[in-house]
Amino acid sequence: QVQLVESGGGLVQPGGSLTLSCAASGSTLDRYDIGWFRQTPGKEREGVSCISSRDGTSYSSNSVKGRFTSSTDNTRKTWYLQMNNLKPEDTAVYYCAAISSLSKEMCWLGLQGVYDYDYWGQGTQVTVSS
Repeated sequence: QVQLVESGGGLVQPGGSLTLSCAASGSTLDRYDIGWFRQTPGKEREGVSCISSRDGTSYSSNSVKGRFTSSTDNTRKTWYLQMNNLKPEDTAVYYCAAISSLSKEMCWLGLQGVYDYDYWGQGTQVTVSS
C-alpha cells in the first residue's frame, strides 16, 4: 500500500513562489510517475504538472506552463512542485498522485484524464492573495 502526503501549502502574495512536496511511504514507487492536480469548490479537478519516472521529463498544462515545474530527488520518495509567479487564480487545494508508468507519456495522459491515477494524497491548500 502506498501513502502520499503533500506539504508546503500556504498563503503567498501574487507574483510569489511556493514549493509543494509530496512524500511517499509504504510500497516503492520506482515504476510510478507523479502528477499534481488542483481543485477549487465548484470546479472540476485540473491536472497541472507531472514528472515521468522513465526519463525525468516534466510536463505542465497550458495554464501553468513556464511557471510550474515538477521534479524529484534521487531517493524516489519525495517529489516537488515548484510554483513561480503565482496568480490569484492558482488558489486551490493541490494534490499529488501516482500512476503506474506504462509508457513514456503516461503521467501526461493521466493529467488529461485518459488514464486514472492509482494513489492520491490528502491535499494541501494554496492561497494566492494580497
